[in-house]
Amino acid sequence: MNDEFKSVQKFDAGNWREGFFHSLPELEKQGVGKISRLPISIRIVLESVLRNCDGKKVRRKDVETLANWDAKKPANEEIPFVVARIVLQDFTGVPLVVDLGAMRSAVQRLGGDPRIIEPLVPVDLVVDHSVQVDFFGSAQALRLNLEMEFKRNRERYQFLKWGQQAFKTFQLIPPGIGIVHQVNLEYLAKGVLSQKSEVGGQRSEIFYPDTLVGTDSHTTMINGLGVVGWGVGGIEAEAGMLGQPVYFLTPEVVGVHLSGRLKEGVTATDLVLHITQMLRAQKVVGKFVEFYGEGAASLPVPDRATIGNMSPEYGATIGYFPVDQESVNYLRATGRTDEQCAAFENYFRTQQMFGMPRKGEIDYSVDLELDLGQVQPGVAGPKRPQDRINLPELGRTFRSLLQKPVKDGGYGMENVDLGAKHPVQLNGSAPQDDEMASTDNRNQGIEPGDERNKVEMVANRPTPDTAREFKASTADPFRHGRSEIGHGSVLIAAITSCTNTSNPSVMLAAGLLAKKAVERGMRVDPAVKTSLAPGSRVVSDYLTKTGLQSYLDQLGFNLVGYGCTTCIGNSGPLHPKIEKAIHDYDLVAASVLSGNRNFEARVHQNIKANFLMSPPLVVAFALAGRVDLDLTKEPIGKDESGKDIFLRDLWPSLKEVRDAMQSALTPEVFRKLYRDFADQNPKWNEIPSSTGDIYQWDEKSDYIHEPPFFKDFSMEAGKIENIAGARALGIFGDSVTTDHISPAGAIKASAPAGQYLMSRGIKPEDFNSYGSRRGNDLVMTRGTFANVRIKNLMVPGTEGGVTKYYGPAAGTAAATSSEQMSIYDAAIKYQKENVPLVILAGHEYGTGSSRDWAAKGTRLLGVKAVIAASFERIHRSNLVGMGVLPLQFPEGTNAQTLSLNGSEMFSITGLSDSIEPGKTVTLEIEWKNGKRDSVPVKLRIDTPIEIDYYRHGGILQFVLRQLLASK
Repeated sequence: MNDEFKSVQKFDAGNWREGFFHSLPELEKQGVGKISRLPISIRIVLESVLRNCDGKKVRRKDVETLANWDAKKPANEEIPFVVARIVLQDFTGVPLVVDLGAMRSAVQRLGGDPRIIEPLVPVDLVVDHSVQVDFFGSAQALRLNLEMEFKRNRERYQFLKWGQQAFKTFQLIPPGIGIVHQVNLEYLAKGVLSQKSEVGGQRSEIFYPDTLVGTDSHTTMINGLGVVGWGVGGIEAEAGMLGQPVYFLTPEVVGVHLSGRLKEGVTATDLVLHITQMLRAQKVVGKFVEFYGEGAASLPVPDRATIGNMSPEYGATIGYFPVDQESVNYLRATGRTDEQCAAFENYFRTQQMFGMPRKGEIDYSVDLELDLGQVQPGVAGPKRPQDRINLPELGRTFRSLLQKPVKDGGYGMENVDLGAKHPVQLNGSAPQDDEMASTDNRNQGIEPGDERNKVEMVANRPTPDTAREFKASTADPFRHGRSEIGHGSVLIAAITSCTNTSNPSVMLAAGLLAKKAVERGMRVDPAVKTSLAPGSRVVSDYLTKTGLQSYLDQLGFNLVGYGCTTCIGNSGPLHPKIEKAIHDYDLVAASVLSGNRNFEARVHQNIKANFLMSPPLVVAFALAGRVDLDLTKEPIGKDESGKDIFLRDLWPSLKEVRDAMQSALTPEVFRKLYRDFADQNPKWNEIPSSTGDIYQWDEKSDYIHEPPFFKDFSMEAGKIENIAGARALGIFGDSVTTDHISPAGAIKASAPAGQYLMSRGIKPEDFNSYGSRRGNDLVMTRGTFANVRIKNLMVPGTEGGVTKYYGPAAGTAAATSSEQMSIYDAAIKYQKENVPLVILAGHEYGTGSSRDWAAKGTRLLGVKAVIAASFERIHRSNLVGMGVLPLQFPEGTNAQTLSLNGSEMFSITGLSDSIEPGKTVTLEIEWKNGKRDSVPVKLRIDTPIEIDYYRHGGILQFVLRQLLASK
């Protein structure tokens, strides 16, 4: 045990246990720093730095620097943060385990012991991203969706089972249990952890705060419990698993003082959408946000977790609530042991970090105020989570956006009858093969008669076999009846996502609203695809106990699965006739969901307007069937007698919600549902798996493939050198997200990935999604930059993953020809010619989910540098972690101001082994006519350790060389 500062002291851990801890008050007593004035989140990071101070990875100077954190001017120093554990979801977790397997194979090839590749901290992987809403509106939807999930993902699950037996510190929670962040909040998190150690020559138990990173940006949900943790790329998580600290620059901490109380009719969702808009405007990107004050103390942990969850949407690294009695009560209420609860409370009291801080007690970089009483009901959308709209203004805002030009964020529908409705007769039966194929061809812009019609079916549409299975099971794949749809019609209504389904108050409110609607004889239009995908089985338990699930069922909000579903694009298909109407009439249809993300083409490729809102509002808008109205004044619909029904008639009171909560939640339910996962999931037990320390890579597999990151691996790192004679693979505008960059959603048969899979004998109906094939670099590289909505400015007027190839270059910018082709095909041509590539982009490049494949795919396409106006935090870090150079244009400069169109040739000079973080280097531009210009750009390698990562070709190569050298 390290005790560089002689700070280890004894404390009462509760339940007659004696514990030891690294005392922050003792550090202050020694005069190391004024620690009692530090934000609580900084103190928790400081404790980790203090406890892990070994003179090597963590130095004495690191402790002293952080202990003297300057609120107004934090030191420009990197913090080596050693986390206590790591959480993964399956989409990011599979490629991470693939990489670990590849590292073991590389060690074996070098003659070493492959078991040196082993997670050094506990790792939990929750399978939650694979379930899709193929079946809905039926009591059998859960079973059928689960069966489809296991059928589609059998190879992936076999591989994960190998990982579970190969790595000792790796726990896997199988499908059908819940969403990773809710499982983390309700089960995995302990608040405080301990490990056996030696103090004064005697065996002892050292206690320390529960901290983590996760491979999903919404890991921050756990901040609501007082646990410091945030999302990182899978690349950083792998390094953390292998003993590397998570390095980050000393942050500013924004203090948000909450006062007042939420008003009647205002939900936690309304609050978080308000905070998201407010903090986005305050530019908190890359900063810690800490909530405090009497208003914060009044919020229950589920409300705090809802706010912490959406930290990525307001741009902060974390959205933290300090530990207080409410935190301890939540642990106890969710079935944690008395021993755990006592240790949690006593530890934080002893560290003098217990209780919600009041104004003036802590020094923050910036102080903001929010009166909870000022929060109004609202929604966010139609394209970004920070674009909040007060509920009364939604109809007017939507109509305005319909007519606003596309360049201004609208839909450009000025010459269209915005009120027109188009009849659709939904037969409700399984679509025929021809109907499915032809409808899908229209989705992808393929003309009737095109020979490709036979193979152009989107992967997430039910196959004829699936549809027949549906019919045979008496569950209808689609609702039937006559409907009319137009601009603003709600076609997807989903109660989904970790953000809100973890919060009993809003889930019970949705059930109570449904009850009142059913009792008045109201029904949902057959065109609306409804679904309920809670974050844990606890939700189903309390909805059933209160009798509210039956009312949700009657409106079509049947349970479809326990997973992310619609929020990550696993919304499944719409009825073919609805999709045909969308395309025939170019409709701007809407989805409403209780999620956290609504970027273009995320929810469904054919739904252009997507609105985030609370679960009860999702039910209300499903009943209304449209978003172009003011729900505070206009009727939602009519009751059985034809009387107008308004939102105020259905909305439950706070008392009704509280009464339902008191009768629904008990610790015993949590204990029962969070044990013996395998026993509760027979289908998981049926999955076979291989055994052994080394994974036996199967070249026949199209799900799991050994990645090329360690091909020709040697113990020698490369040199940092200038990049010369590069071509642009793409030029992009502002707000290009990881959804645009990383392969996600359905695989088109006409896309490079689809063509590759068909060359392997795989039919389009068996493509599955990109997310399910994240363990196969051959598929994922072909899908990078292939999003149907991405706009490459090198090819004006187009959407999708296309570019212009210029070549052969022959060392000059004067290309002999240019040709439009897919980004993948162009990258392969350039690779054969040994031409390096760059990406040019605008502001906020890489916002969105922390998808490591956005960086991995970029690297494997041959991109050496990304030059952007600004970067999202995690994606910038991931690029460095994959050996791709992030560079930032000066303020006011971008590809457009420089009049770049992609025909130029680029070089980057000023690079060498002696470069320092943040250094200015030069982007040299050679125009087609031979003219040359140069632009200073900032090296966005932000910390010294990142210089090492880049020199080694990436973080994985760096760690592997370190591990091999130490043996």
